[in-house]
Amino acid sequence: MLIDDVTIKVESGKGGKGAVAFNKNLMSLGPAGGSGGNGGNVYIEGIVDLSALRHFRNQKEFYTENGQDGRGQFVDGKTGKDVILKVPVGTIIHNLNTKQDFEIVKIGEKVLIAKGGHGGKGNFHFRSATNTTPKQFQEGKPSETFKLRMELKLIADVGFIGLPNVGKTSLLNELTAANSKVANYPFTTLEPNLGVYYELILADIPGLIEGASVGKGLGIKFLRHVERTKILFHFISAESIDPAKDYKIVKNELKAYNPELAKKDEYLFLTKIDMATPAEIKKKLTILKKLNKSVIPFSILDEESLKKVKEVLNKIKDEKFATQISD
Repeated sequence: MLIDDVTIKVESGKGGKGAVAFNKNLMSLGPAGGSGGNGGNVYIEGIVDLSALRHFRNQKEFYTENGQDGRGQFVDGKTGKDVILKVPVGTIIHNLNTKQDFEIVKIGEKVLIAKGGHGGKGNFHFRSATNTTPKQFQEGKPSETFKLRMELKLIADVGFIGLPNVGKTSLLNELTAANSKVANYPFTTLEPNLGVYYELILADIPGLIEGASVGKGLGIKFLRHVERTKILFHFISAESIDPAKDYKIVKNELKAYNPELAKKDEYLFLTKIDMATPAEIKKKLTILKKLNKSVIPFSILDEESLKKVKEVLNKIKDEKFATQISD
């Protein structure tokens, strides 16, 4: 099961306090108290593993080490160890205390979430010409404690959308090394599946139904993942009794959830053409072309029709590469 929304508590380490001590060496006088060590920090780092938030399902609280207190003979306390929490790229960190949001968009990107307290100064740092035997010291600075909501929104080049059982997962498996579950019943896909077609990341978004934007079926749980997808491949099954209605159901749900989703670049595909007669396919293509002029029919069992899908993906791949070069 994909975990894509968790709330946790993090706390950085407190700074150690400075020491009050004097030099013990013969003929060496003066203050020798070391400073306290800094408390450990809490970082969040982006990784490629889509299931990384699963690690937070059971453990909800994370603490770093406190800085150690300073000691005599100029010995500073050790710095507390940092804690690095790994999350999937595409995760948004909502700090529920400060109301700030942080977004992890790159692999290896690291964000400081809770800074450890600074260690206090020992009495050595308070020496002066008029205060040769200072007994002042500083307490370490306090830790930071935050409640964080971590929300995963997939970042994909192409998102596969459509009603349940229209062939999205089958195409993903055919085009990529993905090995996602496929069966002839609705809601086979219960979580987003990812695949890589050359440089493109493809996301199979679980089937939407009428009312998904208000929680029906799989609800809005996966609509959020469409938000971060650049281009949509909208699938309509050739087995559909009313392809225009199917198309409008999904478009209306996208619009109801977020009007911007309905404005994304979209390619329309008529799938499973091996399951319909040529006359039925022609009729349904005519209907769908009124909604999107460039409808592409295909079947994963028909290599020739599958080439047309690959041509579209290759075009998107080339445009992506050209954009990266210009940047």
